[in-house]
Amino acid sequence: MEKTVKRSKSSGTAAGTEAILRHWREAVPNDRLAHLVKDGTRALLRALQMRLTQHSVSIGHWTFLRILWETDGLTQRELSEQAGLMEPTTYSALNAMEQLGYITRRQLPASRRKVYVFLTPKGRALKGKLVPLAEEVNEIAVRGVGAPDIATTRRTLLLMLENLARDEASSTRKRHRIPSTRELARLVAAARTPVVARSRRRATAAMR
Repeated sequence: MEKTVKRSKSSGTAAGTEAILRHWREAVPNDRLAHLVKDGTRALLRALQMRLTQHSVSIGHWTFLRILWETDGLTQRELSEQAGLMEPTTYSALNAMEQLGYITRRQLPASRRKVYVFLTPKGRALKGKLVPLAEEVNEIAVRGVGAPDIATTRRTLLLMLENLARDEASSTRKRHRIPSTRELARLVAAARTPVVARSRRRATAAMR
């Protein structure tokens, strides 16, 4: 029974990949670039998570481990900014990572108000095991792609990041900003309430 389930999952994944490839090659080859980047990112993350699972590491924990391997001793806010995540999400991930023994959190004498995150020996040792897996995924992803094309892709993506960073900075000056997860949930709930109320009124009227 277990083998049948595994085959089914593999078949479903292959079918999903084929559908995405048909979309880009045949159905809508000129669809928005943002969608292509999203699909590419999702494929890379799936390939990496398959390998991280061998060491019982989630893709979310990988994100923070990778940052701390480069710069240990960051605050939670700094980690959130570098990871591009909301602080509550970072807080939950750090709690789990601390329980797993990957990190420790402590205050420093020079700044008692801030809590700093440090890798433990266990967390630091994961670098030698996990980084080669990420390198393998990157090598697989660019099979058959020439060095000039890889360099062009890299330049293009960096320019896209610069353009979007300037757009975000400009939007911030105009007092536009990205809401927190909790604030966004409130906004969605507020927008949904009138729609739900109208639906209930229609249902009540129909029953009369």
